[in-house]
Amino acid sequence: MVLVQASKINLPTSSSSPPPSKTPTSFLFEPHSFSLALFHSDYSLSLFPSISFPFSSHHKSITIPAPSSSSTFLLLQKSQQNPNPRVLFIAGGPYKGGSKILLRFFLYRDDGSKAFEKAKVVVSKQKGIEFDDKVGVLIDVSHGLKVMMVGSVNFFALYSVSSSKVLIFGVKLVDDDESDGGVMVKLMKCAVIDCTKPVFSIGVSFEYLVLGEENGVRVWNLRELVKGKRVRRVKISGLSNGVTGDSDGFVGGSTASEIICNGYSNGKTDKKCVSVKQRSGKYRQESGEEVECFVAFEQKEVNLKSINVPFMSRKAISIQPLSSKKFLILDSEGDLSILNVLNTAVGPNISCQMRQLPHFMKVQKLAVLPDSSRRQTVWISDGYHSVHMLDISSAVNENDKRESEDKLTEISVNQAIFLSEKIQDMIPTASNSILILGLGNLLVSSFRGRSMFQVLLDDYIPLSLILDQYVSWPSCIRSAKACEVRGLQLSHASNGA
Repeated sequence: MVLVQASKINLPTSSSSPPPSKTPTSFLFEPHSFSLALFHSDYSLSLFPSISFPFSSHHKSITIPAPSSSSTFLLLQKSQQNPNPRVLFIAGGPYKGGSKILLRFFLYRDDGSKAFEKAKVVVSKQKGIEFDDKVGVLIDVSHGLKVMMVGSVNFFALYSVSSSKVLIFGVKLVDDDESDGGVMVKLMKCAVIDCTKPVFSIGVSFEYLVLGEENGVRVWNLRELVKGKRVRRVKISGLSNGVTGDSDGFVGGSTASEIICNGYSNGKTDKKCVSVKQRSGKYRQESGEEVECFVAFEQKEVNLKSINVPFMSRKAISIQPLSSKKFLILDSEGDLSILNVLNTAVGPNISCQMRQLPHFMKVQKLAVLPDSSRRQTVWISDGYHSVHMLDISSAVNENDKRESEDKLTEISVNQAIFLSEKIQDMIPTASNSILILGLGNLLVSSFRGRSMFQVLLDDYIPLSLILDQYVSWPSCIRSAKACEVRGLQLSHASNGA
């Protein structure tokens, strides 16, 4: 027995029918504050804090005027003992014709008001970064046609296509006695990567930065990228990487518990640190340094009749972290791969393994809700009318390279949703719930129990479309009226079927 709740969300607008220029095109969801950021076709943003279902008009929503080209949610956490991190929303866009990048910051209040407010930003004295009280933070990097921005905990990455640079920023809350009663955060540029090859996607976890490239991904040790000041007579204990004792060298942090980046230490500037000029580390994409390594996709066996057949490259177009050391990667051919970072020793050396997952369809869209459990929920779509919920059971022990080479990751398909609208975007809100953006409509679906099919119909979907999705399943029986899959029966509606 499975209980399913599916409903269409009526987004609050200033009029009964929003203009075409305000049509939603994509969205972001933040599970800690249950906040939703909605992109519109006119490059403006709507930010909804603490949404609930059924969705109703929200007087605390914020409209971020155009132009916005990229955005991300970021968690600010001072220590591992703090179970309630602060949520920061960052919107990026072009400034002065795209010659610079404008960043706007909005902090979720923790006083019970459940609202976002514009945050004041203190920037470090670094070249190429300044704060303008009227507009926001200006980054002296060309915006061009596109930028990508991805956040994690205390850090976020920004990639400028036209400048061929990846910038890593650290963010921390400013103490109340320093902020004059306002909402204030401190921003610092921690690292810059000069790219010699195009980057198609970015993934960031607590410990690693992953860049999607042609024919594979490049993994960076985030701790080493944001390596900071030399620290003297400071005892660092309780770090997530297992380091304890006196630190008489460089320390860098990218964990959920601390920022230690050129003066950041556990959310505060340590007075015992040697005073040196704040600066960001500079790296090259193909530097061959120990802080990074390239991991290639598994090569497919293809029988070529001619040696003149050109080699077709595969691009890593989406990277979703499953944990701090495990990533799910979608390539341009619609295949999924699991990336495991295998090394556990402290230091810059990185050892990785990539393995392609079995599949029954060409995936066009991928959405993941990060979870620390061994079973993790993944949502995939063909980009047309179907969404599938998968359970990925990690049969790979991330701390044992030998085991990981012998065991395969297990996958099971639990749910399938079919919609009459073409799917533009999707994002999970829980392990059993997902938001789906159709052609201007936002749908939410949640499950209790286990089943194989769910159909959300506003109009008729041909049975052949459903059958085609599962043609490779041996248990699928072709029928004019119904399809039986693993003992579960899906019957057509009575509208002429």
